[in-house]
Amino acid sequence: MDQHASDAIGRPDLIDLGGGLVCLRFETLKVVSALAAVRRLIETGTVRPGDTVIDSSSGVYAHALALACHRYGLRCHIVGSTTVDPTLRAQLDILGVRLEQMASTDDLRLDQNRRVRRVREIIAAHPDYHWMRQYHDPVHYLGYREVAETLRREVSGDLTLVCGVGTGVSSGALGTYLREGDPDTRMVGVQPFGSVTFASDGVPDRDIIIAGIGSAIPFGNVDHALYDTVHWTGFDAALSGTVDLLRRHAVFAGLSSGAAYLAARWERAHDPARTVVFVAADTGHRYTDSVFARHREATAVEDLKPLDIADTAELRLPWARMEWRRAGPPRQARFDRSA
Repeated sequence: MDQHASDAIGRPDLIDLGGGLVCLRFETLKVVSALAAVRRLIETGTVRPGDTVIDSSSGVYAHALALACHRYGLRCHIVGSTTVDPTLRAQLDILGVRLEQMASTDDLRLDQNRRVRRVREIIAAHPDYHWMRQYHDPVHYLGYREVAETLRREVSGDLTLVCGVGTGVSSGALGTYLREGDPDTRMVGVQPFGSVTFASDGVPDRDIIIAGIGSAIPFGNVDHALYDTVHWTGFDAALSGTVDLLRRHAVFAGLSSGAAYLAARWERAHDPARTVVFVAADTGHRYTDSVFARHREATAVEDLKPLDIADTAELRLPWARMEWRRAGPPRQARFDRSA
């Protein structure tokens, strides 16, 4: 029996979709990461019950950290993105989180920079607060080891992991731990257009930058040399994948999950000897109006295919794919740890 709701919320489901395609479905992806990180900080004496931890979040990590703080008796302060919706705001409020939400903006770079700047201001005023640094502190890798071990037990054969990149933690940790048992595990990262992480920042998406899988600033937890292949998906392609995932497989998941599903279908079709596991990071509830209500706009996924490119200068909407070949970061994604 679980001792706290975070155990149930954080535990992923493995769903065999058939044809060598497996969905690793989370209710909220980052719960396992936040729980393990907070537990380690308490074990090492870095924080104690009653202390305050703080971080910036576009939504999913805010919920995860709130649950971890509730479980371990910490106070939680979140500087939130404009994408934090009313449902999440209400949950955070009831869980005792202090939320500062940034004013609305269409500029993701401005939103992320403002949030980080505000966190630094708060830390300067409250040096006793602990900054979780989900973007840069590798302590967030720890929670995914058990998930990787479950994958290895439950899924046979040569694996390809398809996952939104985001902060680099979930895909990086799962790929790292899976490769401890099988160095030939392939890693496929999924990115939106407009993200600096894999150099698509020069190709803005007029509809949306998919929250959670891209970035306007460099992230220290992204290890570019882990990734064999990268897919960039625009909003329209991701919407089509998200709708098809629900219609074909009854999996109600978010927009980044639809993007990962689309990439996973392509990778499986072009390398049928491998089992492809893709990560569905969250449920579809916050996309009811922006995605699912527009399901009639979806293109049949069979009619979509990525533009195969050899250089990021060739990136084009609505969907592109490149063999990254475990190369290092592009110039704009290099993270300065001394800063």
